[in-house]
Amino acid sequence: MTGWRVIFMGTPEFACPTLQVLIDRGEDLVAVVTQPDRPKGRGQKLMPPPVKELALHHGIPVRQPLKVREPAFIESILQLKPDVIVVVAFGQILPKALLEIPPHGCINVHASLLPRYRGAAPLNWSIVNGERETGVTTMLMDVGLDTGPMLLSRSTPIDEDENITSLHDRMSVMGAQLLAETLDGLHTASISPREQDNALSCYAPMLKKEDGLIDWCRDARAIHNQVRGLSVWPVAYTLMDGQALKIYRTRVGTGNGQPGTVLRAAKGTFEVACLTGSLIIEELQTAGKKRLDSASFLAGCPVLEGSRLGGETGGGDRQ
Repeated sequence: MTGWRVIFMGTPEFACPTLQVLIDRGEDLVAVVTQPDRPKGRGQKLMPPPVKELALHHGIPVRQPLKVREPAFIESILQLKPDVIVVVAFGQILPKALLEIPPHGCINVHASLLPRYRGAAPLNWSIVNGERETGVTTMLMDVGLDTGPMLLSRSTPIDEDENITSLHDRMSVMGAQLLAETLDGLHTASISPREQDNALSCYAPMLKKEDGLIDWCRDARAIHNQVRGLSVWPVAYTLMDGQALKIYRTRVGTGNGQPGTVLRAAKGTFEVACLTGSLIIEELQTAGKKRLDSASFLAGCPVLEGSRLGGETGGGDRQ
């Protein structure tokens, strides 16, 4: 416990382990700031962010500004006199006026080994790009996009078949642990901030639906990485008979053929040729249907071997 007045800013499930660590440490949490409730599901019912639910469960005051740049909100934070603000996947860019309020700074827990993968979706892009290692970094925030001085970092390997769900869960816990170490180090003045080397940086932009479209004229491993990295959203997909076919789980095969060609579609094996190698589809979904393993899918929706998947990229039109 630092004895500091702490404000926590975060929104999704990823941020919850860090908030829980602050609660468990007995930190003086004067407020939790999160995004407004959003409509979800078919009924579009307003749903609170996971961070809000956790905060209210522990009796912590919650604020949900539409825009953190509003002068009234900044003034309200100023009145709380925080010593430090902890930020984890909050979802809005903090203005300079807010960053300058706490004397010990705004500490961000970022899910990459900075300066690599600055931006909104570092974990997804680290998998999509085939990285074998990632990590978490704590940093003092400035007005740039993940450009502030680094405090601590911790790395972890990425298994070649690990998907975004598994990595997300591991990194959320790792980030929480690193934040605790960071607060202790700042409290005892044993941490020295380090400037980032901008020459080593790369960008991890917000995901778009079109990022999921599979181009079969790519290496099988690259497509496998795309499937792993996008398996929650937007989900990798191809076209079959003009309809979107979402692909959730795959493994790399050794088959070969014209990219996009169905090499096998029998006895539970759904194998498609890529530019080099092949992709064995293990879990998939068509529009309006349930997610199925390949055996169940093929039993209810026979696919002709030699047919072609794709259509919008160089991956071959359906023939």
